[in-house]
Amino acid sequence: MTALPRGGAPAEALTEVEASIEDRWRSFLAEYEVTAGTKEETDLAESVVADTSVFEWRVVDAAFDRLTCIDCGNGLGAGPVGCEKCDQANGFRFAAIETDRPATPPGTEHGLRVATAVARTRHRYGARARCGFELGLPLLLEGELPGTAQAQAYRATINKLTEEECERVTSFEEVTRLSSRRVR
Repeated sequence: MTALPRGGAPAEALTEVEASIEDRWRSFLAEYEVTAGTKEETDLAESVVADTSVFEWRVVDAAFDRLTCIDCGNGLGAGPVGCEKCDQANGFRFAAIETDRPATPPGTEHGLRVATAVARTRHRYGARARCGFELGLPLLLEGELPGTAQAQAYRATINKLTEEECERVTSFEEVTRLSSRRVR
């Protein structure tokens, strides 16, 4: 998957989450006594995406990473918006199991999962959505979940930025500084 273009904490957080996805997949392969790089691994990945609702989200994301869309040739669920098979797979991605980590607010794992999906398939989302989810990724990874009021405040400030600014900012502090200069 493509790393975030912005530097610092969001890119580092994505790297950490991607490592957790790969670690979970290796454990999953071991549970099923399947060797990486074999046809059996591909078959197992296909069985995971056949019913994503019975698997943990990291397993589902890892399974998508191992499959290619027969229509567009990209990774399954990561092709261009409008590729019917990728659009469908990307939607099914969110049926997977999300179990909140210990000592985190309920919903943190969902937020982490959505932010990860956005960061890993940036081209499928608008600049403002990418900005918010990517900047939120480090907080979610640390187990922090902004409340509704805070999330709405972040969104309001991001909405004041240009798309170019959304691509360049590297922190919510920078978003606040830039957005405070204009009214929208």
